[in-house]
Amino acid sequence: MTLSLPELLAEPPSGRSRAVVLDSHDYAQSVFLQGKPVPWQEPMAYANFFGQVQGVLKSDLALVSLDRFYAHRVASDPALQAAMGAKSRTGYALRTLLGDAETTASVIELVTVLSQTQRVPVVLQIPSPMQWLARTHPFSGSADVSGLDADTAENASMYVADWLRGFAALPLIAVLLDDREPSLGSEPIPLSTYSPITNVTDHYQWALGQRHDDRVELHKSALHGAVIGTDFWSNDTDTLPVGDFLVGEVPLGAVPERVLSRISKLL
Repeated sequence: MTLSLPELLAEPPSGRSRAVVLDSHDYAQSVFLQGKPVPWQEPMAYANFFGQVQGVLKSDLALVSLDRFYAHRVASDPALQAAMGAKSRTGYALRTLLGDAETTASVIELVTVLSQTQRVPVVLQIPSPMQWLARTHPFSGSADVSGLDADTAENASMYVADWLRGFAALPLIAVLLDDREPSLGSEPIPLSTYSPITNVTDHYQWALGQRHDDRVELHKSALHGAVIGTDFWSNDTDTLPVGDFLVGEVPLGAVPERVLSRISKLL
């Protein structure tokens, strides 16, 4: 029986008093892969890499950064880039990216293998629809994102919702929308704007959250995550922020011995 996110947060797999969710991708590539490319196209090799990192850092959830997968995919495929830029209509590039059958099959295979090999539940971290729209908008021929607003973000969320249905058979515990990028010149887009996504996550009984610079909010829940500051990994403070669970990113340049020492403080 698959745990719900509230159940896991109440009793973290690590035995900590509060669940800790660590985003360590860039650090892990530097330390565990020694700067070599991440094996995105080899699901088992990626799962082995991920499991090695998880075994050391012991995050209470397996946070897989699909924004990085898609960034790699776009950068390495000129044909996909051309398809995304075929029309200048706002949102066309994102819709094309998420609708690309080969890319979708590849990412679903990756997450399937990951979910079968990890000892803790998997969270998909993806850009928020607004952030994903902004990242793909330059393919329309314009780098100006000032015209993107709540309406265009809601439209983009329909493409993301359709894409998420491809993961329906997997035992995911949550989807996390990463909204930490710099301001796009518009008001922050609340999680409630993305109703097409909330409909999908509710249907599949996945928790849904949105990650901000200073917190993580959860859809239909009073629980909230507090952010572990980057200075935690380099100093001796034992003071941690107040929250129902903790979310942190291990910095790229962190010293491995220091990271292990700091992990022991996350009780």
